Amino acid sequence: MANDIKKICVFCGSNVGNKHEYMTAAIKLGRLLAENNVELIYGGSAVGLMHQLAKSVKKHGGKITGVIPRFMHEKGLADSIVDEFIVVETMAERKEKMIQLADAFIALPGGFGTLDELLDVIVASQLSLHTKPIGLANINGFYGLLIKFIERMIDEGFLNQAYKDTFVISEKIDILFNNLYTESINN
Repeated sequence: MANDIKKICVFCGSNVGNKHEYMTAAIKLGRLLAENNVELIYGGSAVGLMHQLAKSVKKHGGKITGVIPRFMHEKGLADSIVDEFIVVETMAERKEKMIQLADAFIALPGGFGTLDELLDVIVASQLSLHTKPIGLANINGFYGLLIKFIERMIDEGFLNQAYKDTFVISEKIDILFNNLYTESINN
């Protein structure tokens, strides 16, 4: 696929979750990244969906850059299959570096860390600090309540509809991946 997306930052859980669909989506996304010569930028951890995603990228011949805070690296949480590690001092620096490196973003299911990273990227887009495409993988309806909450913010006059339109949402990882490319071309 010809476009400007060479590196996608994926935010996802340090756990695998309770539903097999989450791991299936991470593995499928890893394959899609590798097959399309898109480098994975991620948190660099050897646990949860992060590790499953990285394993899939590596299995299919893709490139991986992990961005990890020093304290996590020193605890031995760094994934050994990563091609390049960037060690930073804080979690805030980690987010900043991942945003800087990526051409686009995808949020798979995850916990507070994933939500924090996703919202940082959305707010940065809202403030015109970047115009990079953002994808929300609503696997198994995982982000349904967040989407409803965003719609409530719009209904209550706290958020402009245009800001919701700055990210792509899909329950199917291949459709989300392809829509990010379309979004990239249209910007």
